[in-house]
Amino acid sequence: MSRSVETGSALSPVTADDVDLAARLAVGVLRDAPPDGWGGKAGSLEWDCWETVEHLANDLLYYAVQLGPQSPPLDTHVPFALHQKRPDGPAYFLFAERDAGPAGLVQVLEACGALLTAMVRTTPPRVRAHHAAGVSDPEGFAAMGVVETLVHMHDVAEGFGLAWTPPSALCSRVLARLFPEAPGGADPWLTLLWATGRAELPGHSRLTTWRWHSTPRS
Repeated sequence: MSRSVETGSALSPVTADDVDLAARLAVGVLRDAPPDGWGGKAGSLEWDCWETVEHLANDLLYYAVQLGPQSPPLDTHVPFALHQKRPDGPAYFLFAERDAGPAGLVQVLEACGALLTAMVRTTPPRVRAHHAAGVSDPEGFAAMGVVETLVHMHDVAEGFGLAWTPPSALCSRVLARLFPEAPGGADPWLTLLWATGRAELPGHSRLTTWRWHSTPRS
């Protein structure tokens, strides 16, 4: 019998340290990625590995800047302009210099992770800012940044044929914060992959659509 992932008091909150950990683990793996594989498809995505890491860096910076204004907007995002390099590619407001190569791209990711870490660490918990899945708080943006990092690293690691298994405790905390209705009893990492449409879970088919809940927990 399945049960929901417990929330709130059952687990520690997602923190700036979690964002920092996820980013450092990702950077550590990407520094060992073969230099000739960045144009290959990233797992089940229609993006290549370079695009996916560049998208991830954008995600982390996007979450950081939502917390930046003295009075963050609650009805829409901070209006950075988005652009696409190709029609089917991800939309960006930040681009890594191609001439800097993969090392430069990884450095961009590392810098964006550090910015989100700093914003989560220094923003008062009472602050609220817009997100399409629900107005969120610093913990919510931290959790979203961690999930983006963990699952997109899964995509990229598949593309490169690299091992990627993040800490179970980290997966449990972001599941509790963003996916409170996810079934319990299975490995937290596998459950997170299931919750983001990337894997099957015993007794649960692979999801074709999914959504997290970014609103603050009581």
